[in-house]
Amino acid sequence: MDAEQIKTVAVLGAGTMGNGIAHVFARSGYSVILRDVEQRFLDRGLETIGKNLDREIKKGKLAEAEKGKVLARVKLTTDMATIAAADFVVEAVPEKLEIKRAVLTEADRILRPEVIIASNTSSISMTTLAALTSRPDRFVGMHFMNPVPVMILVEVIRALQTSDATFATTMELARKLGKTPVAVNDAPGFVSNRVLMPLINEAAYCVMEGVATPEAVDAVMKLGMNHPMGPLELADFIGLDVCLDVMRVLQEGLGDPKYRACPLLKKYVAAGYLGRKSGRGFYTYS
Repeated sequence: MDAEQIKTVAVLGAGTMGNGIAHVFARSGYSVILRDVEQRFLDRGLETIGKNLDREIKKGKLAEAEKGKVLARVKLTTDMATIAAADFVVEAVPEKLEIKRAVLTEADRILRPEVIIASNTSSISMTTLAALTSRPDRFVGMHFMNPVPVMILVEVIRALQTSDATFATTMELARKLGKTPVAVNDAPGFVSNRVLMPLINEAAYCVMEGVATPEAVDAVMKLGMNHPMGPLELADFIGLDVCLDVMRVLQEGLGDPKYRACPLLKKYVAAGYLGRKSGRGFYTYS
């Protein structure tokens, strides 16, 4: 199936990434089936899409009259059977292999044979996920950045089994969303997290070793390296638990001790200091 034939997209998972992905597809004119396990997750996801559309209206990026049309393109469901109507699927469930296995095998059973499944995983091997399905050649990584409606990068990741046709369709689909797709091969952390997470980890070591305060570390990177956010501010935004998970994936997948997670990062996660979402990380949030 080529990108032109794709009209209906199913997004599996209505969390932070899932509702953002549903937003950009609906905003680009696609019919979206947004599926999650509980209605409350779906309601929260749709509410977030509404708020993000309001933000786009405020910035003059979207006409007020368009908001209702975009929201009307998003159909909420807890019933996996409804994804049978989809021409393309993006999986955005939590980063746990057992959850992804359950969702992907069920989706694979329901979808038409020609439909491509893309995973938004930020760290799990695409090759491993592709092998869970009966369509490994029609499996690909589509790694969106957070916040999805704002960030223009999509890492399009080839599993070992991904066909050229699947890869080309996914690259073209990303362009149709107004995103800039970048081709990446399957390896731990891909490019984004393989480069970013050791940077965050090293910044945490600077704090732990008393080299500088979090404010000072971030100031150096913002003022000296022209980063819009400092690494520790960014870590708090991403979630320190997520950063720790990715560091563990890098260390396990690449086997190099340079990917060892900073003890301070581990300590903060153990204490429940996860960043913005918990009210405290490297910084305190009111």
